[in-house]
Amino acid sequence: MLRRLHPDQPESFAFTPANQAWAEAQIAKYPEGRQASAIIPLLWRAQEQEGWLSRPAIEHVAATLGMAYIRALEVATFYFMFQLQPVGSVAHVQICGTLSCMICGAEDLVGLCKDRIAPKAHQLSADGKFSWEEVECLGSCANAPMAQIGKDYYEDLTVESLGRILDELAAGKVPVPGPQNGRYAAEPKSGLTSLTAHSEGRMAQNASVALALEIGDTVKRIDGTEVPLVAPWLGVSKKAASAKKAAPTKTSETKAAPAKDAAAKPATEPKATKSQPAESVAEPAPERLDSARDGQADDLKRITGVGPKLEALLNEMGFWHFDQIAKWGPAEIAWVDSRLKFKGRIERDDWVAQATQFASE
Repeated sequence: MLRRLHPDQPESFAFTPANQAWAEAQIAKYPEGRQASAIIPLLWRAQEQEGWLSRPAIEHVAATLGMAYIRALEVATFYFMFQLQPVGSVAHVQICGTLSCMICGAEDLVGLCKDRIAPKAHQLSADGKFSWEEVECLGSCANAPMAQIGKDYYEDLTVESLGRILDELAAGKVPVPGPQNGRYAAEPKSGLTSLTAHSEGRMAQNASVALALEIGDTVKRIDGTEVPLVAPWLGVSKKAASAKKAAPTKTSETKAAPAKDAAAKPATEPKATKSQPAESVAEPAPERLDSARDGQADDLKRITGVGPKLEALLNEMGFWHFDQIAKWGPAEIAWVDSRLKFKGRIERDDWVAQATQFASE
C-alpha cells in the first residue's frame, strides 16, 4: 500500500516537557553514536502526543537523533503503526485483512467499519471520533479475525462484538481487549486438551488483558507523566525528576552577580564548574559570521546528520556556509562539538569532508 504524508500539515512540532524528558531517557539507553536506534519509540511518542505523525514531528525526531530526514521518513512510512494522517479522536481501528482473518470474516468487519465509521479507509467519522483502515497481518492468526485498536488486540471478533466495542468506545468506556468469544488466550476453541492443571487458579484474564485493564491504556494517549521520565537504571523516578525540577537552581550569590559579567560572555560559551575550570574548556573558536553572505545561506541539511534543528543551531553559532565547516581543524571541531547535544557526530559523519565537497560544487 502506498503511504504518503497528509497534504495538510501543521507548521511545527515540539515534545511536551514531560515527553521530551521521556525521549531523552530512551536515547540514553543506547551507546554514544547509536542514538538513531531510538527512532521507533520517539516517533511513536510523537504520534501518541498529537494523535498522528506529521512531517514536522518526523523532522523534529530526525533532528533530535542527528538523522537525515529521509531516513526517519523511511521508518515512518514503512510501519502501519504510524498514522500519517489525522485519525479519530477516540480510536483508530485497524482490521487485519490477511489470510487467516480474511477466511474467518475480516471482510464483514471491514463492511461494518464502512457502515459505522466512514465509507473509505482513513476518513474520519461524521463526529470525528473514529477512523479505520485494513492492514496486513498483525500476527494473531490463531484468534482470527482480529483488530488492533489503540495499543491492544481485540480478537475472535464478529460483526456483533466489534459493533459493541465501537459502542463502548463512543460512550467513553474502555472495552476489555483480547479474545471476545470467551477464550483465555489462544487455546483451541473447543477447550484445552493438555496442560489443563495450569488453568486452575489463574487470573481472570491473561497477563496482557489484565495489564490493559489495570492502566486503562487501550486508547488513552500518553503524555509522559504516567511513567518514569528517565531510564530506571539511572535511579531517577518521575517523583525524583519532579522534585529536581522544582528545586531552586540559583543561589543568592548567583542572583547578585553583576549583569555586565553575564553580557561579556557569549551565550554559547561553556560554563565552568568547581571540578572543571574555565581554562579546561576553552578552545579556539572557528571563523564565524553574523549572517549569511549576501543573505544566501547554504543548505547545511545536505550534510549527513544535520537536520532542521541542528542547522538552526549552527546558524545561531555563526555557521552559514559549507566553506566555513570545510576549514575546521581538530581545535575548531572540539569547539563546536562541545556545544552540541550529542558529542562526536562531527567526526562520526565526517562533516568536514562532506562540507569540502559541497563547497567545491
